[in-house]
Amino acid sequence: MKPRARITTVALLATLLPCGCSNMKKQNYLRPEEPTSHFPRHTSAQLPPPHTVVHRTELRDPAFTTGKRNGQLVSEIPIPVTAALLDRGRERFNIYCAVCHGPDGYGEGIIVQRGFPKPPSYHDPRLRDASVGYFFQVMTHGFGAMYPYADRVSVPDRWAIAAYIRALQLSQHAAADDLAAEDRQKLGPP
Repeated sequence: MKPRARITTVALLATLLPCGCSNMKKQNYLRPEEPTSHFPRHTSAQLPPPHTVVHRTELRDPAFTTGKRNGQLVSEIPIPVTAALLDRGRERFNIYCAVCHGPDGYGEGIIVQRGFPKPPSYHDPRLRDASVGYFFQVMTHGFGAMYPYADRVSVPDRWAIAAYIRALQLSQHAAADDLAAEDRQKLGPP
């Protein structure tokens, strides 16, 4: 090895050698709930910032995050069904689902009209009788030609879509007896 190369190597090693010292082993840290003057609350435990979103879904109700309770598909939507939820479900349905399932749920979406295999109609008796957890599971894991939407549609939005699917089913299969008396009168005689 040439003398100049030796000098360069020794200089490089001398520069890098202090990097391996034990400073990394002796880092200061705070234990949970330890008093400190570093933070405004004077404790190491800090509140999350406003509008923080919980990403640890295991902290939520399993029925909400999986569509199952005690290993069985849930039969009811585990969040309150409101007009706002149905509006959100309609919006998300029209974005993600209507291209295949059609805006009315009969499986006649725009890509089906262009040759893609037709999905089953939401108005088939099998799907009208299916548990609402089934729709959540299919959106989460996919089924047949439908790929999973878990990475595209959030858990609350999947429930909103499931609620909207139920509203679509009801809209096509409601009995006149289910209507209020004043609404039945508007229909006219049977």
